[in-house]
Amino acid sequence: MINYLFKKSFSKKILKTASDAVKDIKSGNRLIVGGFGLCGIPENLIDALHNRQDLKDLEIVSNNAGVTDFGLGILLKDRKVKRMVSSYVGENKEFERQYLSGELELELVPQGTLAEKLRAGGAGIPAFYTPTGYGTLIQDGGFPIKLGKDGKTVVIPSERKEVREYDGKNYVLERAIVGDFSLIKGWKADTKGNIVFRKTARNFNPDAATAGKICIAEVEEIVEDGELKPDEIHLPGVYVHRVIKGDNYQKRIERVTTSDQQKTVNKGQDVN
Repeated sequence: MINYLFKKSFSKKILKTASDAVKDIKSGNRLIVGGFGLCGIPENLIDALHNRQDLKDLEIVSNNAGVTDFGLGILLKDRKVKRMVSSYVGENKEFERQYLSGELELELVPQGTLAEKLRAGGAGIPAFYTPTGYGTLIQDGGFPIKLGKDGKTVVIPSERKEVREYDGKNYVLERAIVGDFSLIKGWKADTKGNIVFRKTARNFNPDAATAGKICIAEVEEIVEDGELKPDEIHLPGVYVHRVIKGDNYQKRIERVTTSDQQKTVNKGQDVN
């Protein structure tokens, strides 16, 4: 009887559509979104948010916001985002424009620090010390989170952060990040919500998943319980609350660069 109830509860994790998965996300929620650039982003879940006409004032924590017409960039164009917490603006011109014109709040966080803030949030660690950012605006405060319409006046500055010395080195106190929801992209999932990521698409996704109070995952394939080998599972199903099977995935590149192919020969072997 216990095994039956256990299995039945996990079966409820599989939802039919992305719209079903995000229907209880509300305006003002903090969303933690996995991916790096356009690699490993939850495309279908983002599209489902794009189709929600009632959403506004979202706070999105993600390494960046994709490009203007794809990924999180479409939510920026929709004016659904009030604040971005990111490591860089990337190739998104609309992201840059909205921030510089005072339409968007922005917290810039060093990339390694952002990853640790998410990992700590998922682990129940409220804060940690890091040497990154000591002696800069990150520590001193005053970074313009929000600018005025003139692009010069600082409306919301960042706060000064606590510093402590350990073994003769100074460290900055950083708060962990916990979100209302996390949206991630995996490769495979089983009916218990165990997730396997594919190659570099793993990136921020595992840390993003654990830092959300409710984790919603989209994957390319869903298999039955037991089909995934325990040692190939990257994210245990205990962290995952909802799973949908996505489709129509695009292989987009932020900035296409090309060069003449050159062959390097080492001991008579072509190493390319």
